[in-house]
Amino acid sequence: MERLRIRPSRNLKGEIRPQGNKNEALPVIAAALLNRGVTRLENLPDILDVRAMLSILESLGLRVDREDEGHTAVIHGGDEPSGEPDPALCGRIRASLLLAAPLLARRGEVVLPRPGGDRIGRRRIDTHLSVFESLGARVATGPQDVRMKLDGPFRGGRLFLDEASVMATENALMAAALAEGVTTIENAACEPHVQQLCHLLQELGAEIRGIGSNRLEIRGTEGAVPERSPVHRVAEDHIEVGSLIALAAATDSDLRIPGIEAGNYRMISSVYGRLGVEFSLHEGVLHVPAGQTLEVQTDRFGEVPRIHDSPWPGFPADLSSITVVLACCARGSVLIHEWMFESRLYWVDSLISMGARITQCDPHRVLVNGGAPLYGTRLSSPDIRAGMALLIAALRAEGETEIHNIHQIDRGYERIDERLRALGADVVREA
Repeated sequence: MERLRIRPSRNLKGEIRPQGNKNEALPVIAAALLNRGVTRLENLPDILDVRAMLSILESLGLRVDREDEGHTAVIHGGDEPSGEPDPALCGRIRASLLLAAPLLARRGEVVLPRPGGDRIGRRRIDTHLSVFESLGARVATGPQDVRMKLDGPFRGGRLFLDEASVMATENALMAAALAEGVTTIENAACEPHVQQLCHLLQELGAEIRGIGSNRLEIRGTEGAVPERSPVHRVAEDHIEVGSLIALAAATDSDLRIPGIEAGNYRMISSVYGRLGVEFSLHEGVLHVPAGQTLEVQTDRFGEVPRIHDSPWPGFPADLSSITVVLACCARGSVLIHEWMFESRLYWVDSLISMGARITQCDPHRVLVNGGAPLYGTRLSSPDIRAGMALLIAALRAEGETEIHNIHQIDRGYERIDERLRALGADVVREA
């Protein structure tokens, strides 16, 4: 198994271009199954999760041409998907659940293994299955799989999601895009990657109103599977950009990140600002300057502040782990409350082993007393975001750090070791 060996790396400098959005790439790959024509997807991140998703399509008999060093996929949807999605591939990624609506629309039935993905607590799929039932599908769940059938096309209807789930919203959108009649989705997720999926579905013939809001109205194609040739460019990954901002601040580095959509960083700027981090945006380039003083900004009357995640446009849950490390670098105390996933913060024992002063209050909350020096040690990456957080901590720590299980980082961050070395970081991948 590969590992990363990291030595202290301060004062990095240069430009790093963000990868395409992982959380957009996976649903738009699934949406290509809704098209009998050829779908061209550009600016895909060449990461393990995206490779797995494309391989699942190939296992269903679709032709997938990969270009531009894996950053472009040309998906030919003319042949009918055959067989069932590969259980081994589906077991690697949670996004395999996104294949349900396209396969139901194309052939009327599907058997999906229970999805994989990060082990960050219970991740229910009840909302997803309720969506399919409300739009006309029959659903049966077993210990290891989900079986769904659909007689005829999806039927439009009124949906109220019991949680603003991103993937459940994406499943509802794809089903509604080919449904008969109008579908209304209330309490919908509205993250940037959900909006991007809406734009692709519009290119496939669906009429969608309310993009960017929590109420979406979709007029589908009346069951007709389109034959079109859309070209869709995946937007930059704002979670990776948020990770790089934290990395720059933690290592006192001067980084420029081009290709930025400014509207995606308002809440990140607000939350990171409470830890003393500042960055600027000008003409699509985000700049994190060196020489920042990291210090927790207390609430009025000197109270310990709380940072918490929430659905968009709130602070992204995927940046919670990164923020814990950033808080360790800032003088002062702050409570990090990750309320969406009950096991996501259990990895902080790794930071404590590096010298961080952290009190785990319960599965959802940690109290960080920042400013203590960190020391290198031997670690293992438990999931994508915690793995990146440990990499940031290792770059700041005194002495050498070894991170194992790094395929978890590779699932979400493209060639991160090579890209950081180009900035001057001492990061080496070893077999």
